[in-house]
Amino acid sequence: MKRTDVDEILRDALREDVSGAQPYLDELEDRIIVELGERRPRLRTTDWIRQLVAPTRSTRFGQLIVVGATAAAFLIVGLFASRFFEQQSELPTGGGIRLETAQEARSGLQEVLFVVPAPLAASTVVVVGDFNDWEATPLTDEDGDGIWTTTIPLSPGRYEYGYLIDGRWWGEDPRADEYIQSFGEYSSVRYVGRGGEGV
Repeated sequence: MKRTDVDEILRDALREDVSGAQPYLDELEDRIIVELGERRPRLRTTDWIRQLVAPTRSTRFGQLIVVGATAAAFLIVGLFASRFFEQQSELPTGGGIRLETAQEARSGLQEVLFVVPAPLAASTVVVVGDFNDWEATPLTDEDGDGIWTTTIPLSPGRYEYGYLIDGRWWGEDPRADEYIQSFGEYSSVRYVGRGGEGV
């Protein structure tokens, strides 16, 4: 038997096998096409980055929608936040509460709150400053919780002050706008009115 005869026999056998299996192969091809059409290819990390950097039209449209929705959300939140903070700035705050009466508003005076925590055993707490010629203005602790308070009507300006707790100097008020040091001791500074937050 010659080589060409063997080749011819093999070709015939393969043709018979292929033609007998042709209906199965046709069905297999259809099933593969349907199955592949339902699946989406998994994207690798590099593919995601490539889509972000050079997106297709549909991806670009989706990105524009996301960016626009995010900008709108931030705008709405910003508007509500600005209104909230405007309302809060009009309300009394702890760092120098503004409790103006009509008469004080006409005279330019503003009630400024001074607050100092003191040991529960403290018997006297006073505030002294250039607004009272460094004379003692007493603070009170009506509920006995160690928080001493008083309000003093002040006109707009800069004021230096400190506290005396049972005769001992305490010049670093955490509510102060700044501190200054003179003669080895710190004093607190509060700005009232347009100059600071003491209102």
